Amino acid sequence: MSRNYEAAIAALNSLQSNFAIIDKLRKSGKVLNEQSIPETVEWLRRIGYQPSDLNRLHPVHVAGTKGKGSTSAFIASILSQYTVPSSKIHKTGLYSSPHLRFARERIKIDNSPLSEEQFARYFFEVWDRLEEAARVEGKDPADPTVKPQYFRYLTLMAFHAYISEGVDTAVIECGIGGEYDCTNVIEKPAVSAITSLGIDHVALLGSTIEEIAWHKGGIIKSGVRAFSAPQPESAEQVLLQRAAEKGTELQIVRGHPELTPGGNLKLGLAGDFQYSNAAVAVAAAAEVLRNRGVEGIPKEILTEPLPVEFRKGLELTRLGGRCETRQEANVEWYIDGGHTLESIRLAGQWFASQIQAHMASSGASCKKKPRVLIFNQQTRDSTALARALYETLAAALGSEKPFTHAIFCTNVTYKDAGYRPDLVSVNTNATDVEKLLVQRTLAEAWQAIDPSAETQVFSTIEEAVDFTRDLAAQARDTASDNNTPVMTFVTGSLHLVGGFLDVIETKPPTQS
Repeated sequence: MSRNYEAAIAALNSLQSNFAIIDKLRKSGKVLNEQSIPETVEWLRRIGYQPSDLNRLHPVHVAGTKGKGSTSAFIASILSQYTVPSSKIHKTGLYSSPHLRFARERIKIDNSPLSEEQFARYFFEVWDRLEEAARVEGKDPADPTVKPQYFRYLTLMAFHAYISEGVDTAVIECGIGGEYDCTNVIEKPAVSAITSLGIDHVALLGSTIEEIAWHKGGIIKSGVRAFSAPQPESAEQVLLQRAAEKGTELQIVRGHPELTPGGNLKLGLAGDFQYSNAAVAVAAAAEVLRNRGVEGIPKEILTEPLPVEFRKGLELTRLGGRCETRQEANVEWYIDGGHTLESIRLAGQWFASQIQAHMASSGASCKKKPRVLIFNQQTRDSTALARALYETLAAALGSEKPFTHAIFCTNVTYKDAGYRPDLVSVNTNATDVEKLLVQRTLAEAWQAIDPSAETQVFSTIEEAVDFTRDLAAQARDTASDNNTPVMTFVTGSLHLVGGFLDVIETKPPTQS
């Protein structure tokens, strides 16, 4: 058996839960597996660790509905400014999900993904340890049940990689929820952080903001300070109660004087809403650094001037697929993986601001060019998300129509090759994908919302990109102003965004 990166990805994909299993759980109305933590403790034991071994990572544990990826990236970027020779911190880790193009993006060290060689090495070290543990217990090592599912496996692998590589501060982003999330095997984090809460994963977490707050608050640990973004009042009360039960302090982070849109600190991540995420990141990072004995960290960091390292970390933060812009000769791609009602509205507000800026600078030429939407959401209420996006844009733009063309495609990457290996997904209904049921429903719904827009349905992301590039080329050839690019918004799913980024980087536009 080959032990390279491609083999690791093929083996990793075999650990995905198929659609039938996930759909059965979703329809059962069961909460997340209450045995998740003891089961993860057992998986850890089988690869040679105890939960207490994770304490040496000084973990920063981050949960939330929206903004947790951005907040985690801000924290890791700030901490990386303090990893210099003779520092108290030597290596920082960032474990996040989902990935965009490559699975190894989920496990970063000093803000760089594991190399293919590192990923393969640590992947198969965990694989072999699990199989050896199965043999010792008299089980068949080839039995699928001797290895955890996809996300849990990567979580084990991240812990193993970080301990092996000497990481001494690791930012660990929760998967779903918090209380029963497998990352919550962490016994004593350096700090806990909770980002903005909203309604998502209702089959697993509950349908009210209070139920969701209870789950997210599960990462709060006794004797460990916790910070939260502002929440609806009832959710804040749940979080404060959970902190009180643990005998620890939860601080609601209302902002920082230097972290305001239009101020002199420009964040590395676009979107006004990122300033709230950045403030939570500042509070969490400061707590870690003070506890590690780093000097020069203001005690009241949320009211005092930010140290230069904090400013630099916030300015240098990068995270693909969140309010990201890519330029081509004829197309300007605006990219955001918004996949909840709250996040799609924030993404829509950001794109509306970009349209308004273009109209202010380009005037009539901007209005004459096509404007395109590429959208998909395969597992959530896609029609509700699309409607929320339209309503957000329509409210911001007034009489201006958001899009001339609305394209709905699956998350399949290429028309001939299918999914890129790192992007294979077996947890969606294959029949629905093949028959384009979600996409056709979306096209019908969009036509009802905005009859003036031309709708298109495609089987793959590649075809959606090709259509948009051809449309933009035609618009360039016929317009009096050739210099105004076609604005295209790609949103609705991080899986869509990941495949999209792979397509435009693997298949650049033809020069004309």
